[in-house]
Amino acid sequence: MKCPFCGSGDNKVIDSRPNDERASIRRRRECIECSKRFTTYETIENTPMYVVKKDGARQMFDRNKIVGGLVRACQKRPVPLATLENLAAEIEQTLQNEMEREVPSARISDMVTARLRSIDEVAYVRFASVTRHFADVETFIAEINTLLRDKEFTGQTRP
Repeated sequence: MKCPFCGSGDNKVIDSRPNDERASIRRRRECIECSKRFTTYETIENTPMYVVKKDGARQMFDRNKIVGGLVRACQKRPVPLATLENLAAEIEQTLQNEMEREVPSARISDMVTARLRSIDEVAYVRFASVTRHFADVETFIAEINTLLRDKEFTGQTRP
């Protein structure tokens, strides 16, 4: 680390502490040459992740797009915004951990629908109807019937 005052590369760390909810480390340094002190911040370098659309177009991953789609699907439903933000953060973290730099949009949609199904069934059907492009009413009804069969299979009762 170069001293911002004299340009020397010789310095020592005086103090080190986590910052910003442990997302970075703040280091207080002292230059060996000029004895002046300065602060540096160390953060994890996130490599960008791209979403590959159906038409082959690529765009930067944006968690806010997932949250926006979830908010639309959960409109007038009793689902807290914090739950939707946590769901989006969980998906982003899962994708980051896989270290793939390009992710198909269909995979993200599948991850969202799988998690949304356990949160709110109406929002799940709304979201799935958009991302899976239900062609007609029969496809829509088939998805609802599948949801009902799965619910009966797991022993849950209908309200």
